Amino acid sequence: MNNEMNENYTDFDDEKPEDEIIDTEESLEEEEVEDSEEGMEEESSEVDEEEEGLPFAKAEVVRLMKQNLDNDKMIRERVKVEMNKFLGDVLEKVCQQLNEYPYTTIEYEMLKESIYPYKNIERINEEKKRILMHLEAIKADCDALSMDVKKSLKLKDVDEEDDFNTL
Repeated sequence: MNNEMNENYTDFDDEKPEDEIIDTEESLEEEEVEDSEEGMEEESSEVDEEEEGLPFAKAEVVRLMKQNLDNDKMIRERVKVEMNKFLGDVLEKVCQQLNEYPYTTIEYEMLKESIYPYKNIERINEEKKRILMHLEAIKADCDALSMDVKKSLKLKDVDEEDDFNTL
């Protein structure tokens, strides 16, 4: 019976000691942490890839947006990215216009002329409205003149017919 116990005991000896079990659990936990860190790195790398294609630092654009928005506004990620791209497009268009100058040095006056449409958009829109209203007034005058001409031609036609009838 003692032998049986010893045999049973040796069966237990084959099992891993408690220290090894703890080490294994710790290594599993470490692997899980590494896996989660890798997942986080993949997510951050996706974000980094988006940021790499952006013309400006996203944090700076967001800071400027928050300065000009109400405090209760929240900005979605897509809005941050699209605003950054939009600003990059505006910069690109201004630089294209600056490249049209034959000079090698870009002067302040050239910049002012290139950014004029962006800085004065409200005034340009007001001017557009004023011109459209003026065109509508001209159109109304033309319609009135056209009606006057048609009436006068009808009257003359009637007068001429009367002259032919008397003959």
